[in-house]
Amino acid sequence: MAATTDDTAEHTEDRAAARRRPGRLAVAVSVLGELLITAGLVLGLFVVYSLWWTNVIADRRADRQGHKVRDEWAHSAPGGPGALDTKDGIGFLHVPSMGDGEVLVKKGASTDVLNDGVAGYYTDPVEATLPMSGKEGNFSLAAHRDGHGAKFHNIDKIEKGDPIVFETRDKWYVYKVYDILPETSKYDVKVISQIPAESGVTRPGHYITLTTCTPVYTSRYRYIVWGELVRVDAVDAERTPPKELR
Repeated sequence: MAATTDDTAEHTEDRAAARRRPGRLAVAVSVLGELLITAGLVLGLFVVYSLWWTNVIADRRADRQGHKVRDEWAHSAPGGPGALDTKDGIGFLHVPSMGDGEVLVKKGASTDVLNDGVAGYYTDPVEATLPMSGKEGNFSLAAHRDGHGAKFHNIDKIEKGDPIVFETRDKWYVYKVYDILPETSKYDVKVISQIPAESGVTRPGHYITLTTCTPVYTSRYRYIVWGELVRVDAVDAERTPPKELR
């Protein structure tokens, strides 16, 4: 029996609809594409959070803690409580060639400490010698290079001969950079030794060491800057900074 005109038209429409329906491969590709786009957005938001928002939060914390330290200094007598250490920080690091302003220095070089947008002095595996103690040794410090304030982001701008100044309530400790190690293992603890022989020195002295991660946005290696104390200036009533900071 011959097919009717209506049957023929219906079959034609079915074949056309089948051709319009995407195959399983096309559906899979479409779903994968949407997942990749979503993953890209999530990754982008994570990068913004890690490299921008954590800086904002850390800078706010560091500013609050820094204000508390200066307030404690203003309300304590010379040589009294706070002369050596305070709850929120022991002083401020100034490195003009990094161009990041002052950096609050606190006890400890753990991530928990550094995430507050500060620099921290080592207590392990080699304990830093604080300049306020007057003892010979190495005032070794660490800070983040990206995210969480990124206080040592521009450490690669430091050159030999540049000044590093550490400010306490009563003194300005002025150091001069004498050596730089652009890359070393994260396990190289000798760089923060009391006599950092890798920097070429062989005798006890008053040294400062800045350490951070390298390359930027990684933590694979460490970047090291060494300085040696050249003088100590007393803080006057106006807290006039040394010439290196003017």
